[in-house]
Amino acid sequence: MDRQDPLAPFQDRFVPIKDPNVVAYLDGNSLGRPLHRTLEVVQELVTSQWSSRMIRGWQEGWLHLPERIGDLLGGAALGAEPGQVILADSTSVCLYKALHAALSLRPGRCEIVTDTDNFPTDRYIVESIARDKGLMVRWIESDPAAGVTAQQVIDALSDRTAVVTLSHVAYRSAYIADMRAINEAVHAAGAMVVWDLCHTVGSVPVHLDATDSDFAVGCTYKFLNAGPGAPAFIYVRSEHQPTLAQPIPGWMSAADLYAMAPEYRAAPGIRAMLSGTPAITGLAGVMAGVELLSEAGIEQVRAKSTDLTRLAIALSDAWLTPLGFTLASPRDDALRGGHVTVSHPRAEELARILIDSGVIIDFRAPDGIRIGLSPLSTSFTGLWTALDRTRILASEALA
Repeated sequence: MDRQDPLAPFQDRFVPIKDPNVVAYLDGNSLGRPLHRTLEVVQELVTSQWSSRMIRGWQEGWLHLPERIGDLLGGAALGAEPGQVILADSTSVCLYKALHAALSLRPGRCEIVTDTDNFPTDRYIVESIARDKGLMVRWIESDPAAGVTAQQVIDALSDRTAVVTLSHVAYRSAYIADMRAINEAVHAAGAMVVWDLCHTVGSVPVHLDATDSDFAVGCTYKFLNAGPGAPAFIYVRSEHQPTLAQPIPGWMSAADLYAMAPEYRAAPGIRAMLSGTPAITGLAGVMAGVELLSEAGIEQVRAKSTDLTRLAIALSDAWLTPLGFTLASPRDDALRGGHVTVSHPRAEELARILIDSGVIIDFRAPDGIRIGLSPLSTSFTGLWTALDRTRILASEALA
């Protein structure tokens, strides 16, 4: 499979793992590995731009990096035409702003819909906004081993619904929600949708424009390999931009940046979603990651991701099921994102053993071990070796 893999040469674009004890890195769905190109871009920024041009760098390109990289990302991975994606803050702050902006477009409605197994940050922010604005949260009871279906969303909708916010790829199971069907249902009810694409972007193609999505947010440090804490992104459909209001206005989103006006007036378009000064060093890593993805092609990345996860399931069935593991991700390729989760009553203990022995996975309470498969940096042989080691270590621990 490695010999036939058209993306295999991209593994050389990554900085080699320095820890000799690591057997395989299967946690790229939490933090991607660093790129050689990232080192070059950051070095060029520091030694050529920052040290040479200094403050002049803002006028010579830095100010517009959030939009420029946003357009590249929109085209490479999100199915978004230019002018609708911008790099901004952390995912949490981007989600906070997107939810507020969506709510501002649906005044008089009093409910936010989300699911009980959405990522914790998403649930916490929804509850906080609902409390502050006097709204109600309508909870969809989601299955941690599956995800939210369109029918569940339909059942939760009413004329009180203002916004529905869901993860496109579930962080536990990797279940892929039906974006088009959910968007259609929500819009038929007169509400808005805010998508979390953290486990989607760079792994699963999405078509935000074609599916009539309203808002989306996501991080860049997973499958885009932009580095820990790299800036997140916000997508706002162009038709919503003229009338939206976001809750954290700042001078970077002002219509006239240097007017220092006594009253705030938002910049036109997607730039209105900015707040403070862009993190230029962080954006350098995003640029490197987006360029790599654009070169590889999101459809080829998705094809390899599907093959990797399919192999992980086959090996799990053969080697781990006899040890008491159960699959907690969809078997259907079309419903499964870029990671595979297996469950075991002693998963937390086994995860520590695996990590200490060089198989870098992650644990998700209460009983899940996630096998993250970043297609541009992961080989089929590496996956096979890691699961073979998992089989041996788990057999010893459970004996």
